[in-house]
Amino acid sequence: MVSTTDSFKMIKRIDLEKLTGLSRSTIYDHLNPKSKRYDPEFPRPIKFGHLSRWRLSEVQGWIQSKIKARDLLQKTA
Repeated sequence: MVSTTDSFKMIKRIDLEKLTGLSRSTIYDHLNPKSKRYDPEFPRPIKFGHLSRWRLSEVQGWIQSKIKARDLLQKTA
């Protein structure tokens, strides 16, 4: 039996939307280098055939980086 830890847990786009509060279109804008909302730090999906999944640990790390950036801005303000 294989044990899945959070570092390998994969989530669907709908779960990514719930976790981040971002809409589907904003998620894909963050992934698109041609978009004004492109975020090179945003976690990239992993493709399983026609399915896209995101690593939960990478998404959590991205959220944490946003929290740290906010906290740094508050300290300097």
